[in-house]
Amino acid sequence: MNWTSQANPSPVVEAAADLELHARMVADILRELANEKRLLILCRLVETGEMRALDLAKSVGLGQSALSQHLSRLRECHLVTYRRDSQTLWYRIADPRIEQLMAQLHAIFCPAPETAGRPLANSSPE
Repeated sequence: MNWTSQANPSPVVEAAADLELHARMVADILRELANEKRLLILCRLVETGEMRALDLAKSVGLGQSALSQHLSRLRECHLVTYRRDSQTLWYRIADPRIEQLMAQLHAIFCPAPETAGRPLANSSPE
């Protein structure tokens, strides 16, 4: 039995383990973004930087209870954070990587008005 190889894994094995860890993390994030309302919440927060919970609820068309449930999930995944100002909660994106991701999604899927309404390449019925 070669016990030294177990104590010092090769760089290839370490890289594979790192890749697997990152893939799991990204998959968790994408699962949260797969919900239309949570995606919209993050879009609004990227646009404004920070929003009061009440204003955020109005801007995404949710009641306080539903918004609270979505924000709770986003906080659990460390996608959003908040600060308390007296009785008001102000929400913002917690991770700059999420802001970058949302900016890329916006650039791809929320085009300028002159290209709005154009279908995606693979979305036409055959």
